[in-house]
Amino acid sequence: MGEEFGEDRRLFLKQCVSSAGKTVSEYYRAAESPSTPDSSKKAPTGIGIGWLRPPGAVEEELFLERCTKCADCLHACPFASIQKDPATGYPIIVAKEMPCYLCAELPCIAACSTKALLPIADPTKVRMGLAVVSRDDCTAGQGCQSCVARCPVEALSIVECDDPYLVVEQGKCVGCGICEETCSTVNDQIAITVISGRTSKNPPHSDPRPAARPT
Repeated sequence: MGEEFGEDRRLFLKQCVSSAGKTVSEYYRAAESPSTPDSSKKAPTGIGIGWLRPPGAVEEELFLERCTKCADCLHACPFASIQKDPATGYPIIVAKEMPCYLCAELPCIAACSTKALLPIADPTKVRMGLAVVSRDDCTAGQGCQSCVARCPVEALSIVECDDPYLVVEQGKCVGCGICEETCSTVNDQIAITVISGRTSKNPPHSDPRPAARPT
């Protein structure tokens, strides 16, 4: 009886230690991830989910080295699309709140003196991320085409069939987030999300194109 009780107690303590270790690990992973503008919420675990870097941003590791958090790009943006990450101070764009409107002159890049943002000749060549569609939440089948109408690079279209659905042309999508912001204003559930896919292994102005769920 005593040995059985002792074994149960050891198992219980082992589970407690394991649970505590997992909680601490998750805390530090969350703390290292850029947060959304609401300081009470952390960005989902993983790089580039829920936030974007400004246009022209070099690969992530180099960006973090070059960016001095001076906020010049924030002040240069006429739409206030760029904001400081409350957790890190680095510039981010949260598309569902205020997307990038692809200014013709890209003043945010011109304002960057540290080459954390590099010049891009044509705004259509910007690659901030990729729009990914949730067929389950999309209301294209009910006639909604709001995001299609507002896409500045015509990367979105509706496949007309018995059950119409939205598709993203990956070669055109710049990841500006206008579609995500639009969807958040017209639907109860956001059906389209821009994922940056940025990692330290991506070269400057690369097109990471995270694998999109089939639409």
